[in-house]
Amino acid sequence: MTRAVLLANLGSPDQPDVPSVRRYLNQFLMDPYVIQLPWLLRRMIVSLFVLPARPKRSAHAYQSIWTPEGSPLVTLSMQLLEKLKKEVSLPVSMAMRYGNPSIESELLQLAKQPGVDEILFLTLYPHYADSTVLTSIKEAERVIAHLGLKVKLLVPKPFYDKPDYIRNLVTSAQPWLDQGFDHILFSYHGLPESHLTKSDPTGSHCLKSADCCQRPSSAHATCYRHQVLRTTELFVEAAGLAPEQYSVSFQSRLGRAKWLEPSTEHVLEHLAERGIKNLLVLCPAFVTDCLETLEEIEIQGSESFKEAGGETLTLVPCLNAHPDWVHTVAQWITAA
Repeated sequence: MTRAVLLANLGSPDQPDVPSVRRYLNQFLMDPYVIQLPWLLRRMIVSLFVLPARPKRSAHAYQSIWTPEGSPLVTLSMQLLEKLKKEVSLPVSMAMRYGNPSIESELLQLAKQPGVDEILFLTLYPHYADSTVLTSIKEAERVIAHLGLKVKLLVPKPFYDKPDYIRNLVTSAQPWLDQGFDHILFSYHGLPESHLTKSDPTGSHCLKSADCCQRPSSAHATCYRHQVLRTTELFVEAAGLAPEQYSVSFQSRLGRAKWLEPSTEHVLEHLAERGIKNLLVLCPAFVTDCLETLEEIEIQGSESFKEAGGETLTLVPCLNAHPDWVHTVAQWITAA
């Protein structure tokens, strides 16, 4: 058997203009694993309430973080890929769930390579969610079936609690931890609560009690909230933080559904009102800096924090192409 490797990240518009952003948002929001409603209702919501106005606002946000090389998420992902190629002997490619390069194009190229009959599909999401991990797997399976590719897909489990991942998070954040701070906020991408209950295999655990994420359950294998809280616990333990030194919040809300709480927006205001002046923000749900970290947190979040009385909000960079992270991913590929 000959194995190849396909890494997958979320994606980005091709350009920070309204037409490109509209295409990207349409692909993203029409995914049934993102907006979990029947197709017709989803189509109506996206077409009538999102696409008329949101592409212009989002294009402006993308323009504020766009670089000469292009989208930060895509550029940083490709930097990771190029460094991995120097440490791994297997064929390795990078794909985006939405936008380019697509999972379809990269799977096809890998499957064409002589002798390749297995593809290790490593989604770059530490925590399980239908709207990230599952949709990426389903898209890869669809492509393989649709194109009749003679390859077997191998999918590792989410890495939210892997010791080397936690060690990489702490190591990469250490320079900012050493500079001193009043408080640390772990801001994770939010999800509608309905996503958690839907992915609960027991049907009776997730969000049924205040301590559901602390009580042992098979539901934890697909529970985003449990996994992000576990990542936080492990980071805090490894970094030697006290309980009063950090908070957890959830960002990037969309629509009127009930989402995981507390929201990052409200926590930023509350921390400033408490007298926190120097705030560090980590976003461990993302291994690559992107719109949600660079614009939503570093720009918008910083403005909100200062308006509420804070002084300095410092975004700790994601793992991106940090040497330790590159080495860790290379080890996972080799050991899989």
